Amino acid sequence: MSRYADPRLSDASVFPDPVYKETVLRPLFDGAKTHHVEAFRAIDRAHLVMLAETGILPRETAGSIARALAEIDAEIDPAALSYTGEVEDFFFLIEAELRKRLSPDDTGRLHTGRSRNDIDHTLFKLALKPRLDRLAAKLRALIAATLALAEREKATLIVAYTHGQPAQPTTFGHYLAAAVEVMLRDHERLLQARALLDLSPMGAAAITTSGFPLDRARVAHLLGFAAPLENSYGCIAAIDYVTATYSAVELVFLHLGRLIQDLQVWTAFEVGQLYVPNAFVQISSIMPQKRNPVPIEHLRHLSSQAMARARLVRDVVHNTPFTDMNDAEGETNEAGYQAFATGERVLDLLAALLPSMSVDGRRVAENIRRSCITITELADTLVRREGLSFRAAHEIAASVARAVVALDGDLPRDGYAPFLEAFRHHTGREPALMAGDFADVVSPENFVAVRERFGGPGPQALGKALAGYRARLDAADGAAADIAMREQAARQELDAAFAALMETA
Repeated sequence: MSRYADPRLSDASVFPDPVYKETVLRPLFDGAKTHHVEAFRAIDRAHLVMLAETGILPRETAGSIARALAEIDAEIDPAALSYTGEVEDFFFLIEAELRKRLSPDDTGRLHTGRSRNDIDHTLFKLALKPRLDRLAAKLRALIAATLALAEREKATLIVAYTHGQPAQPTTFGHYLAAAVEVMLRDHERLLQARALLDLSPMGAAAITTSGFPLDRARVAHLLGFAAPLENSYGCIAAIDYVTATYSAVELVFLHLGRLIQDLQVWTAFEVGQLYVPNAFVQISSIMPQKRNPVPIEHLRHLSSQAMARARLVRDVVHNTPFTDMNDAEGETNEAGYQAFATGERVLDLLAALLPSMSVDGRRVAENIRRSCITITELADTLVRREGLSFRAAHEIAASVARAVVALDGDLPRDGYAPFLEAFRHHTGREPALMAGDFADVVSPENFVAVRERFGGPGPQALGKALAGYRARLDAADGAAADIAMREQAARQELDAAFAALMETA
């Protein structure tokens, strides 16, 4: 008889249909041994400790099971296993190994008060937590790099675009601060998803808990969860921890894709306001003049892949029943793990690329000159200094812009004469604004400096905003460190409780 063909293993010992074995059972077994072995071990140990502490199992019996589990861990390398179909899955493999080491009466006692249902969802949460933590840490590193760059470039002029056209001058720091705000909100969404992952399903059993006096809070604590998830039906059926996690991940890369697209446009030859250093440039194999900032293209397609892989998980569980089902379990989660792997590459590359980039001030100045994008401030100034309605001021400013663009001129240098003509035409009087003041008003430096409103690019407003973002980032770092310390302490407590249990065998 095969080592896993004991008839006492119920239907799990019956060899499956070969096609079913290869198309379903083998991939699931391989996924379990690749992603969930350590979590399986932790769940077995935590549940066993709880059974002993509550008196559901005699401590001596629990000690014998603990020793058998330790022997299995020492003797079997899951990575070396090849699925044969002799057991249904990894769970039954462990139960079969326990049967080799324990009396028939003790073999199945570890499973008292639990089910593969609550085990599976606990496994998936334990697998998602470190992945989400790594992604969040890398996002914080990107935020830190972007924030440092924003502080460095807070006074560096750029052209801001709307609808693909030059709109107004701002600073590179102001633009990056907007990106930081979005990243911080994306990070908060990751933390909200993390809070759902931090609630333990263990003790829900199949779907209605158990008649045994299980201590769900104790198991949750030993496994590093903040608390048990309350409703036992929801522990098994409410997979919003999956959809919330992948929704949050998807949004990170959807939003970063927009920033990356700007980098692609702004580094193009025709715009050229951002310069990419040679370390991030590839040359053409035939055209010696080409400088191709291809890392930006890789960022674009990798962020799209991460987004699409996260969305795949959400799409798979659309219109599934509100109960236990496989759609949101092993293979769906395993497909989602690729979103984390790809996303981490995006975050690492972008955090390296952004600080290396610099603004080409010459190209920015030329684009500002050609586009007349400071003209909004002329209209605003006419309202403030000349007492005009904004509509009248807008018409005068528009006339000036048309005249300067037609001349291919420079607004501060060539705009005053058209301004006088337009002002006289619309008001029938002379302006108080003199030529020297006019040049100052329509300069890009003045445009930024006067915009000291909350959220604006003015030096004081932007400086205050950046300090606030820095405080939020520091708080996020601190919260992540606290979670890591709590979970490390729980692992140590579980190890000590399990070791003490083995001593009683």
